Amino acid sequence: MSDPMRERWRLVLGDAAQDSLGGLSPEAAGRDAALDWLYGRDADLGRRDVRRGGSGPSTLTTVDWLDGITRLFPKETVQRLERDAVERYGIHEVVTDPAVLARVEPNPALLRAVLRTKHLMDPEVLRLARKLVEAVVRQLVERLAADVRQSFSGPRARRPSRFRQARNFDVRRTIRANLAHWRPDERRLHVRQPHFFSRTRRHLDRWQVILLVDQSGSMLGSVIHAAVTAACLWGLPGVRTHLVAFDTDVVDLTSDVDDPVELLMKVQLGGGTDIARAVAYGAQLVENPRRAIVALVSDFYEGGNAGRLVRSVQQLVEQGTHVLALAALDEEADPAYDRATAQRLADVGAAVGAMTPGELAAFVAEHVGR
Repeated sequence: MSDPMRERWRLVLGDAAQDSLGGLSPEAAGRDAALDWLYGRDADLGRRDVRRGGSGPSTLTTVDWLDGITRLFPKETVQRLERDAVERYGIHEVVTDPAVLARVEPNPALLRAVLRTKHLMDPEVLRLARKLVEAVVRQLVERLAADVRQSFSGPRARRPSRFRQARNFDVRRTIRANLAHWRPDERRLHVRQPHFFSRTRRHLDRWQVILLVDQSGSMLGSVIHAAVTAACLWGLPGVRTHLVAFDTDVVDLTSDVDDPVELLMKVQLGGGTDIARAVAYGAQLVENPRRAIVALVSDFYEGGNAGRLVRSVQQLVEQGTHVLALAALDEEADPAYDRATAQRLADVGAAVGAMTPGELAAFVAEHVGR
């Protein structure tokens, strides 16, 4: 076995493989200490004699550990280690300690951690955390905005134009209009009257997009992407966007849609879930039922009246509103949800599934452009 391969297996297995695989180079030993600081906390690994021993969790501080992994591992691995620290082992110092926050590289895992723990932060820490939120949200908006622009560029209608530009030359119409000037002996068409077309965007009727987003803890990824999606749809011609967050209460966040960072800092995660109440509120926002899309983003574990939820969705469908029941709205679109309730919503006409933000933007663009 080559030395790099041996070292990789030694890092995976920890000190339990010391006798069979041998020691480590100084750099690899640093990686081993960093991995053991984190994964040495895992009781299951300890029972299986994997990653046992080493420097142990108490040797390094969180700041030392963060500095070490940033130096010793590639960026993708650092993000995975940070995500496991906050999501698997609950090491909240990664996002609540100013010294640590000042060092971390913004990424979606840390954004989720900040939103879960922001109520624990003092004003100074919250200020640093907000910078992290701004950086990650900016990356998400830039990525989704490209999808939205592509979706809404749409087919363009050809109309006659008096503006003569080579790229707008209408070949077919020009040939038809000048066939009388064909010279067989010259095998040439003399063009007396060229024609051009203008490329104008298709007419957009005014539509409403109403996003109803479950803010229970399990839906955090969808909450983040719903905020970013709403921000990208905001201000598009022919589209009026609403964003409503709910648990057992309903909070209309539409006034903050153009500032997704401020919106996310206002989200309160956790609590129960009354989906029916949120759908009833969303129904009140509908102005023209046949020009409205209601996207309900939830895991469908209804803590309120499930029968009322189904009836409300059915009424929306029957009046001509497009109802999307999305078990996830994020980049993975791989949800865990109450399939029985989702089936009941599908039975009354809702489109049930999961979407990425780009797919939702394409869906909206397809209907708005009709």
